[in-house]
Amino acid sequence: MKRAVPITITFLTGFFLIVSFFVPHEPFGELEQRLLVWFSIVSGFTMLLGVDSLVRHHSRIVTRRRGGWGHSVALLLGLALTVVLGVIGFARYGSPFHMLSPFMYLYTHSIVPLQATMFALLAFFIASASYRAFRARNVVATLLLVSAVIVMLGRVPIGAAISQFFPAAQEWIMDWPQLAAKRGIQIGAALGAVSMALRIILGIERSYLS
Repeated sequence: MKRAVPITITFLTGFFLIVSFFVPHEPFGELEQRLLVWFSIVSGFTMLLGVDSLVRHHSRIVTRRRGGWGHSVALLLGLALTVVLGVIGFARYGSPFHMLSPFMYLYTHSIVPLQATMFALLAFFIASASYRAFRARNVVATLLLVSAVIVMLGRVPIGAAISQFFPAAQEWIMDWPQLAAKRGIQIGAALGAVSMALRIILGIERSYLS
Protein backbone atom coordinates (compact mmCIF):
# COMPACT_ATOMS: atom_id res chain seq x y z
CA MET A 1 0.00 0.00 0.00
CA LYS A 2 2.89 2.33 0.81
CA ARG A 3 4.26 1.90 -2.71
CA ALA A 4 1.02 1.16 -4.55
CA VAL A 5 -0.54 4.59 -3.93
CA PRO A 6 2.39 6.69 -5.27
CA ILE A 7 2.78 4.37 -8.27
CA THR A 8 -0.95 4.63 -9.04
CA ILE A 9 -0.89 8.44 -8.75
CA THR A 10 2.18 8.56 -11.02
CA PHE A 11 0.56 6.30 -13.60
CA LEU A 12 -2.73 8.23 -13.67
CA THR A 13 -0.99 11.61 -13.85
CA GLY A 14 1.30 10.52 -16.68
CA PHE A 15 -1.55 8.81 -18.53
CA PHE A 16 -3.84 11.86 -18.40
CA LEU A 17 -1.01 14.19 -19.42
CA ILE A 18 -0.28 12.08 -22.48
CA VAL A 19 -3.97 11.90 -23.38
CA SER A 20 -4.46 15.67 -22.91
CA PHE A 21 -1.44 16.33 -25.18
CA PHE A 22 -2.80 14.25 -28.05
CA VAL A 23 -6.53 14.97 -27.47
CA PRO A 24 -6.97 18.76 -27.11
CA HIS A 25 -10.73 18.50 -26.54
CA GLU A 26 -13.00 18.45 -23.48
CA PRO A 27 -12.63 17.08 -20.88
CA PHE A 28 -8.90 16.62 -21.57
CA GLY A 29 -8.29 19.98 -23.27
CA GLU A 30 -7.82 22.01 -20.07
CA LEU A 31 -6.45 19.14 -18.02
CA GLU A 32 -2.83 19.84 -18.94
CA GLN A 33 -3.09 23.50 -17.87
CA ARG A 34 -4.83 22.51 -14.64
CA LEU A 35 -2.15 19.95 -13.82
CA LEU A 36 0.52 22.57 -14.48
CA VAL A 37 -1.17 24.82 -11.89
CA TRP A 38 -1.16 21.94 -9.42
CA PHE A 39 2.49 21.35 -10.24
CA SER A 40 3.28 24.99 -9.39
CA ILE A 41 1.45 24.68 -6.06
CA VAL A 42 3.20 21.42 -5.16
CA SER A 43 6.55 22.95 -6.20
CA GLY A 44 5.97 25.80 -3.74
CA PHE A 45 5.45 23.34 -0.89
CA THR A 46 8.51 21.34 -1.93
CA MET A 47 10.57 24.53 -1.67
CA LEU A 48 9.36 24.96 1.91
CA LEU A 49 10.24 21.34 2.65
CA GLY A 50 13.66 21.89 1.10
CA VAL A 51 14.31 24.96 3.25
CA ASP A 52 13.15 23.06 6.35
CA SER A 53 15.45 20.13 5.51
CA LEU A 54 18.36 22.50 4.86
CA VAL A 55 17.92 24.32 8.18
CA ARG A 56 17.53 21.07 10.15
CA HIS A 57 20.60 19.50 8.54
CA HIS A 58 22.93 22.44 9.14
CA SER A 59 21.52 23.15 12.59
CA ARG A 60 22.39 19.57 13.53
CA ILE A 61 25.95 20.09 12.23
CA VAL A 62 26.33 23.28 14.30
CA THR A 63 24.95 21.83 17.53
CA ARG A 64 27.17 18.71 17.27
CA ARG A 65 30.27 20.72 16.20
CA ARG A 66 30.98 18.53 13.21
CA GLY A 67 33.73 19.35 10.73
CA GLY A 68 33.08 22.55 8.79
CA TRP A 69 30.38 23.72 11.19
CA GLY A 70 31.50 27.33 10.62
CA HIS A 71 30.32 27.06 6.99
CA SER A 72 26.94 25.89 8.26
CA VAL A 73 26.74 28.93 10.55
CA ALA A 74 27.51 31.22 7.59
CA LEU A 75 24.83 29.47 5.52
CA LEU A 76 22.17 29.80 8.21
CA LEU A 77 23.01 33.45 8.85
CA GLY A 78 22.96 34.18 5.12
CA LEU A 79 19.61 32.43 4.74
CA ALA A 80 18.08 34.33 7.67
CA LEU A 81 19.48 37.67 6.41
CA THR A 82 18.10 37.06 2.92
CA VAL A 83 14.63 36.25 4.28
CA VAL A 84 14.60 39.29 6.60
CA LEU A 85 15.72 41.68 3.85
CA GLY A 86 13.17 40.18 1.47
CA VAL A 87 10.37 40.80 3.99
CA ILE A 88 11.57 44.37 4.60
CA GLY A 89 11.69 45.03 0.87
CA PHE A 90 8.19 43.66 0.41
CA ALA A 91 6.86 45.79 3.29
CA ARG A 92 8.47 49.03 2.07
CA TYR A 93 8.29 48.78 -1.72
CA GLY A 94 5.64 46.14 -2.36
CA SER A 95 8.18 43.72 -3.82
CA PRO A 96 11.55 42.42 -2.65
CA PHE A 97 12.78 42.78 -6.23
CA HIS A 98 12.38 46.59 -6.27
CA MET A 99 15.74 48.11 -7.16
CA LEU A 100 15.79 50.23 -3.95
CA SER A 101 14.94 47.33 -1.65
CA PRO A 102 17.64 45.98 0.71
CA PHE A 103 17.16 42.52 -0.82
CA MET A 104 18.30 43.79 -4.22
CA TYR A 105 21.20 45.61 -2.53
CA LEU A 106 22.30 42.29 -1.02
CA TYR A 107 21.81 40.54 -4.36
CA THR A 108 23.72 43.16 -6.36
CA HIS A 109 26.63 43.59 -3.95
CA SER A 110 27.15 40.03 -2.73
CA ILE A 111 25.52 37.35 -4.89
CA VAL A 112 26.45 38.90 -8.25
CA PRO A 113 30.16 39.33 -7.32
CA LEU A 114 30.20 35.78 -5.92
CA GLN A 115 28.76 34.46 -9.17
CA ALA A 116 31.35 36.45 -11.15
CA THR A 117 34.11 34.98 -8.97
CA MET A 118 32.83 31.46 -9.49
CA PHE A 119 32.68 31.85 -13.27
CA ALA A 120 36.16 33.42 -13.26
CA LEU A 121 37.47 30.35 -11.43
CA LEU A 122 35.66 28.10 -13.90
CA ALA A 123 37.71 29.67 -16.70
CA PHE A 124 40.88 28.11 -15.26
CA PHE A 125 39.23 24.69 -14.99
CA ILE A 126 37.96 24.98 -18.58
CA ALA A 127 41.46 25.91 -19.77
CA SER A 128 42.92 22.91 -17.92
CA ALA A 129 40.27 20.55 -19.35
CA SER A 130 40.82 21.95 -22.84
CA TYR A 131 44.55 21.31 -22.57
CA ARG A 132 43.93 17.67 -21.64
CA ALA A 133 41.19 17.15 -24.25
CA PHE A 134 42.98 18.81 -27.17
CA ARG A 135 46.23 16.89 -26.98
CA ALA A 136 46.89 15.22 -30.35
CA ARG A 137 47.18 11.64 -29.07
CA ASN A 138 45.42 10.01 -32.05
CA VAL A 139 43.61 10.87 -35.28
CA VAL A 140 40.29 11.73 -33.60
CA ALA A 141 41.96 13.96 -31.01
CA THR A 142 43.94 15.65 -33.78
CA LEU A 143 40.73 16.37 -35.73
CA LEU A 144 39.18 17.80 -32.57
CA LEU A 145 42.24 19.96 -31.96
CA VAL A 146 42.33 21.30 -35.54
CA SER A 147 38.57 21.98 -35.53
CA ALA A 148 38.76 23.79 -32.19
CA VAL A 149 41.65 25.99 -33.39
CA ILE A 150 39.81 26.86 -36.62
CA VAL A 151 36.57 27.69 -34.74
CA MET A 152 38.39 29.83 -32.17
CA LEU A 153 40.31 31.73 -34.85
CA GLY A 154 37.19 32.11 -36.99
CA ARG A 155 35.20 33.69 -34.17
CA VAL A 156 37.69 36.42 -33.30
CA PRO A 157 38.79 39.40 -35.44
CA ILE A 158 42.40 38.26 -35.58
CA GLY A 159 41.32 35.13 -37.49
CA ALA A 160 39.75 37.18 -40.28
CA ALA A 161 42.82 39.44 -40.28
CA ILE A 162 45.05 36.42 -40.89
CA SER A 163 42.88 34.85 -43.60
CA GLN A 164 39.23 34.77 -44.67
CA PHE A 165 39.54 31.00 -44.60
CA PHE A 166 39.04 30.88 -40.83
CA PRO A 167 35.58 32.60 -40.68
CA ALA A 168 34.31 30.53 -43.61
CA ALA A 169 35.72 27.28 -42.22
CA GLN A 170 34.33 27.86 -38.72
CA GLU A 171 30.91 28.65 -40.19
CA TRP A 172 30.98 25.38 -42.17
CA ILE A 173 32.09 23.41 -39.07
CA MET A 174 29.33 24.95 -36.93
CA ASP A 175 26.61 24.51 -39.60
CA TRP A 176 27.36 20.93 -40.66
CA PRO A 177 29.51 18.60 -38.50
CA GLN A 178 28.78 20.37 -35.21
CA LEU A 179 25.05 20.74 -35.90
CA ALA A 180 24.76 17.09 -36.97
CA ALA A 181 26.51 15.91 -33.80
CA LYS A 182 24.38 18.21 -31.64
CA ARG A 183 21.15 16.97 -33.21
CA GLY A 184 22.30 13.38 -32.72
CA ILE A 185 22.91 14.06 -29.03
CA GLN A 186 19.54 15.83 -28.69
CA ILE A 187 17.70 12.95 -30.38
CA GLY A 188 19.47 10.45 -28.12
CA ALA A 189 18.65 12.49 -25.03
CA ALA A 190 15.01 12.81 -26.09
CA LEU A 191 14.70 9.06 -26.66
CA GLY A 192 16.29 8.46 -23.27
CA ALA A 193 13.85 10.89 -21.62
CA VAL A 194 10.87 9.17 -23.29
CA SER A 195 12.17 5.77 -22.23
CA MET A 196 12.66 6.90 -18.64
CA ALA A 197 9.21 8.55 -18.58
CA LEU A 198 7.56 5.33 -19.77
CA ARG A 199 9.46 3.32 -17.16
CA ILE A 200 8.26 5.69 -14.42
CA ILE A 201 4.65 5.78 -15.65
CA LEU A 202 4.48 2.00 -15.95
CA GLY A 203 6.00 1.52 -12.49
CA ILE A 204 9.17 -0.19 -13.75
CA GLU A 205 11.44 2.55 -12.44
CA ARG A 206 10.79 2.99 -8.69
CA SER A 207 13.99 4.58 -7.45
CA TYR A 208 12.12 7.85 -6.72
CA LEU A 209 10.21 6.02 -3.95
CA SER A 210 13.33 5.23 -1.93
